[in-house]
Amino acid sequence: MRVLVVGSGGREHALCWALAASPLLTKLWCAPGNAGTAEVAENVPIGALDFPALVRFAIAEKIDFVVPGGDPPLVAGITDAMQEAGFACFGPTRAAAQLEGSKSFTKEICDAAGIPTAAWERFDDPAAAREFVRRRGAPIVVKADGLAAGKGVVVAADIAEAEAAIADFMESGRLGPAGSVVIEECMTGEEVSLFALCDGTHALPLGAAQDHKRVGDGDTGPNTGGMGAYSPVPALPPALEEAAMARILRPALAEMERRGTPFRGILYAGLMLTADGPKLIEFNVRFGDPECQVLLLRLKSDLLAAMVAACDGELAHFDLRWRDEAALTVVLAARGYPGDPVKHTLIGGLDAAAAIPGVRIFHAGTERRDGKLLSTGGRVLNVCATAPTLAEARAAAYAAVAKIDWPEGFCRHDIAWRALG
Repeated sequence: MRVLVVGSGGREHALCWALAASPLLTKLWCAPGNAGTAEVAENVPIGALDFPALVRFAIAEKIDFVVPGGDPPLVAGITDAMQEAGFACFGPTRAAAQLEGSKSFTKEICDAAGIPTAAWERFDDPAAAREFVRRRGAPIVVKADGLAAGKGVVVAADIAEAEAAIADFMESGRLGPAGSVVIEECMTGEEVSLFALCDGTHALPLGAAQDHKRVGDGDTGPNTGGMGAYSPVPALPPALEEAAMARILRPALAEMERRGTPFRGILYAGLMLTADGPKLIEFNVRFGDPECQVLLLRLKSDLLAAMVAACDGELAHFDLRWRDEAALTVVLAARGYPGDPVKHTLIGGLDAAAAIPGVRIFHAGTERRDGKLLSTGGRVLNVCATAPTLAEARAAAYAAVAKIDWPEGFCRHDIAWRALG
């Protein structure tokens, strides 16, 4: 099969790495890709949202299968555009991708399907939102209703913080034209990400991972796109994972099918493990980043075959095999992230880092210029490791981080602290 991956981050490098191992693959491209994807695929200088150019490329290269990595192209309708042009595309249609594109849409699905989640209200008027917060009190959660690159959620400890989030999301213009917000009760418990491969009717568990959203050690500082992850997650044993599948993911899939918008692709449930059992925080419609990296490092099965089975509606006859190892990734980010990161700085030492047993490095925001590796974004490298135990995986990952020569980079030093103490 001739396959095109769409995107340029660490998730896309991991996808390319996994797809490149498939015996079904004949050629692999990544648009636009990064310095890491260039090692396993041919990069194509086309943006992830440039659907006409992507379709033209697919026609010219006789692409068999398209794999979008991130949420912006899926929410904008890349699957629809590819299908209309006659190409198979792994991911939900624009209508089904509303599960990530609109927080209020997801809440409506939850209400209709009886999915446990936080009590919520939607607001289009900032004044009404502020009045609601003052009336309900804090702690309280404020979410931008649409996409916000992982930075559209504030867990406000007090009224002032909640009002500042409302102003940021609705009045600052940072997220584009003024939109709506969803305001929720603040649930307590441990957060876990659970993934499933879906074919519109059936959901096949893809395992769980735990992300680290805050920029600083001890879960301090502002939210980011993710500073590290690990899998499996001791807090979500098999019985609890099956309970989440039965109460949350499968009912959502059934409700989407009932509405005539069947969901195919990756359904990612952000869960809060409360005293009353797992509750949904939010849905995403693609692999998480960096959760994708640790999940794919543990997957033994052919990823491309699994994706094709999902698109063909054949998951009822499909199964997945997993390595009996733990995987962990540490994100190296550029100084200034999650604000304005320093860019185009020189990175060295990757060969020495990758030589440590069990270590694999996925690129997230890099380019090669005149033979040198340079940073191009906020999250720049994913330093990953697999090992028989989570403690060993963490030790290997941080040993690799220590060998990377990048003074302008930083990372959290406590990935998997909840599991390892």
